[in-house]
Amino acid sequence: MKKFFANIGMFFSVLFFTQSVNAQAIYKFDFGTGKVASGYQQVTATSLYSDKSGYGFDYGTQAIAIDRGGDDALTSDFCTSIGSMFFSVKLPQGNYRVTVHLGDKLRSSVTTIKAESRRLMCKEVVTKPGEFKAVSFIVSVWDSIIDAHHVVKLKPREVDKLDWDNKLTLEFSNTAVCVDGIEIQKVDHVPTVFLSGNSTVTDQQLEPWSCWGQMFPSFFNSNIAIADMAASGETLRSSFSRKRLSKIASLLKPGDYLFIEFAHNDQKKGSGEEPYTTYNKYLKIFIDSARAHQAIPVLVTSTCRRDFDKNGKVINTLGEFPAAMRYEAKKDNVTLIDLNKMTKILYEAYGEESSKKLFVQFPAGTFPGQNITLADNTHFSGFGAYELAKCMVEGVRNSNLDFKNAIKKNVKIFDPAKPDNFENWDLPFTPMFTSVKPYGN
Repeated sequence: MKKFFANIGMFFSVLFFTQSVNAQAIYKFDFGTGKVASGYQQVTATSLYSDKSGYGFDYGTQAIAIDRGGDDALTSDFCTSIGSMFFSVKLPQGNYRVTVHLGDKLRSSVTTIKAESRRLMCKEVVTKPGEFKAVSFIVSVWDSIIDAHHVVKLKPREVDKLDWDNKLTLEFSNTAVCVDGIEIQKVDHVPTVFLSGNSTVTDQQLEPWSCWGQMFPSFFNSNIAIADMAASGETLRSSFSRKRLSKIASLLKPGDYLFIEFAHNDQKKGSGEEPYTTYNKYLKIFIDSARAHQAIPVLVTSTCRRDFDKNGKVINTLGEFPAAMRYEAKKDNVTLIDLNKMTKILYEAYGEESSKKLFVQFPAGTFPGQNITLADNTHFSGFGAYELAKCMVEGVRNSNLDFKNAIKKNVKIFDPAKPDNFENWDLPFTPMFTSVKPYGN
């Protein structure tokens, strides 16, 4: 109850900020110490986030402001940083179109942009000296409040997760980041893709763990919002009882999507779930909830675990749960993305040894303070999550979902039987949020 009233208080604090600071729900920030563009709020290296200001650099960012001079107030100066640069804005729940202006008069820049809990928005934006680019994407912001009487029952590990903290946080990293300005505008008309599932789907807060759900947004344009409300350790039943489905249902509007991927925890002993009976019963509850709000349910079969037989073939460790989901999809005429089938092909294409690169498999000493080997065959590395996200994009591309029209035009067709070379993989770590303990500990 105490947490509920704290959430209510924070909600009204955010609402007051929005009404008092920017009645139009449009936020414009000009980075640097030079001229300030008309209608923009200046952000310098000393603009640190506080609840009172409602915006600023966050999480120990060591910002540097540079002014090149010139007539264009927005692009003549910028901010960069030593290491990752975090910038937060206090915002009420909703979808926001974020436009980031990047570039420098004198040098090239390479920028990777993540939002909230390491949600990948732009993998790599390159500008040449004197070149400026504006990139736009949609970030979904939410809180745990459902209504005046109900809240999502968050797990302890979620309490400080950036997905639930009542503000939008952007992370800029890579080489020579040059952020000239940021514009944030609330958008209500774009469809939202809600992701429900477990630790193979969720926005993982801590490196080196990653999931396809947090890589997924980077493949889509700014005509769609993706809200990853999956949580580690969840079953269909627990997600329902913790009111995660209720939270999603409170936000669903006609034309939205609800992606449903569960099985890893449902199939564990003691979960109370059985394929074709209780498992399918809860699948139907999720499906019906989406349709009751004129949203579109999509079933996603669960990722395979990394487990090979002596012939180099992936062993099914999920029993009949994937088959039970395929049955439910056919019975209820629901679009199915068979990620279970695609991950089997993917792992076998790499082989037993090379497929370790897809997972959190790191020898002791890989990270500071890591004195034990990480040998996880269920949860994914950044590379693995990105490859799985590509599988999911192909599932969308080959479906009858209108959602596929939002796939970025430069996203190439992906064949899980011919996956990417790990040697070409590059994505900056988020150093502020790293764990060296095995998953679940």
